[in-house]
Amino acid sequence: MIKLVRRGAIVGALTGLGFAVWKFLASRAPDTAGVSYQPQPFPMPPRPVPPVPSVAPGDDGNCPVSHPIKGKRTSGIYHQPGGFAYDRTHADRCYLDAPAAESDGLRAAKR
Repeated sequence: MIKLVRRGAIVGALTGLGFAVWKFLASRAPDTAGVSYQPQPFPMPPRPVPPVPSVAPGDDGNCPVSHPIKGKRTSGIYHQPGGFAYDRTHADRCYLDAPAAESDGLRAAKR
């Protein structure tokens, strides 16, 4: 009977010591706040990128072919290709289409 009590005390002491060591090491580990990263089985396919509605013009004030609408923020007007003042306008922003320019707060040129 005394042997069983001693064995139980020794096993309990070793278990308590192991638990204390584990808690000590866990407290020194960096905190991940429950976030874990698991490796993916294969790389994910690329997501389609929507077209950018507006871009900055070139140094000369002209817009790239992909974004032909010239927007002038100081006047609040956008110019479409073929318009009266399109060629002489130095753009602040270049837009993909007229709705993109209107959503940015610009209005169409009157001529």
